[in-house]
Amino acid sequence: MRKPLLGLSMMAETEFVSAVLPLMQANSIEVLEWSFDTFYNTEEPEWLSNLLNFYAENNRLIGHGVYYSLFDARWTARQQMWLQQLKKETQKRNYNHITEHFGFMNTDNFHQGVPLPVSLNSKTLGIGKDRINRLQDAVDIPIGIENLAFSFSVDNVKEQGEFIHKLIEDIDGFIILDIHNLYCQSCNFETDIWELIQLYPLEKVKEIHLSGGSWQKSVYGKKPIRRDTHDDAIPEEIFTVMPQLLSQCTNLEYVIIERLGDTIKTQKEKKCFFNDFNRGKKIIDTSADQLEKKRVWHKKEINLSAPVEDLLLYEDQARLTKLLFDAVDEAAVKKEKFHYFEPEKWDLEMINTAQAIIKKWNPY
Repeated sequence: MRKPLLGLSMMAETEFVSAVLPLMQANSIEVLEWSFDTFYNTEEPEWLSNLLNFYAENNRLIGHGVYYSLFDARWTARQQMWLQQLKKETQKRNYNHITEHFGFMNTDNFHQGVPLPVSLNSKTLGIGKDRINRLQDAVDIPIGIENLAFSFSVDNVKEQGEFIHKLIEDIDGFIILDIHNLYCQSCNFETDIWELIQLYPLEKVKEIHLSGGSWQKSVYGKKPIRRDTHDDAIPEEIFTVMPQLLSQCTNLEYVIIERLGDTIKTQKEKKCFFNDFNRGKKIIDTSADQLEKKRVWHKKEINLSAPVEDLLLYEDQARLTKLLFDAVDEAAVKKEKFHYFEPEKWDLEMINTAQAIIKKWNPY
């Protein structure tokens, strides 16, 4: 019987390594996910290199990108350099696949943060396909795209699954389904989490992320906002949907638990982390009898031409990012006129949340 492998998103912090060491020693971590581009400009410590190499040599290493920025409307030298570094990384180590986030992150003046949602239309789809084709051209392993935790409107939430499906079809890519991201969406837009899950082509899901997060106080006196901060226990609602989800993700190969490296310091936090890991393992062991035979992937031929760009969309992205950074009044943002974005349909609370996210990662 084939079952998905259970593993961790590897962190380099001392507290994290100390906390997961017992799992390592017990050979419980069946696969490691490594965010390779977080160390593009930093030398890896020897122990980390040895650990990653060990998992790579045993075909148990998967890669997770953070900074490529799939929907930047301008093709930049930074993205080209990112791909060149990725090519070197995959030549150095044997990764089973590479994944990236949905959304856009970078403009000229803002280079830190989390991906922001894009307007879902044919223009952005064309840019996304161009970027994912360039990503696939750089490597000879499958490419997957992760769903986003943040959206400005419930319509954007509900359209994302089908949009990602279209995005990956030309390269025979896959979906990395982050359940806590969907949990955030379900809480923030008062939508049933299983209803959101069903909007994704689950046969395309090859990897699942499990994590926890935190609550942000509402500025409008309503319900608190759920944030994907990777710093607490996995919510009960996620464990509740897991058995049914596993039965429908028939091509699933990996389940990865994410936790920030500096958030497992106390004995209570360690116990919570181990409980989550062991509970995830138990669910996999008792539910993984619906998986199909592991499919063989073949890289499709890719013919690249000039990078697809849209300067009007770039103008939208740059202006929106600056409006959020400058903490312009949410109601004023809703009245702004863009070429592609439709802020009049956005939730005021989510505009405020985006401002907090941008400010957190770009404090100066």
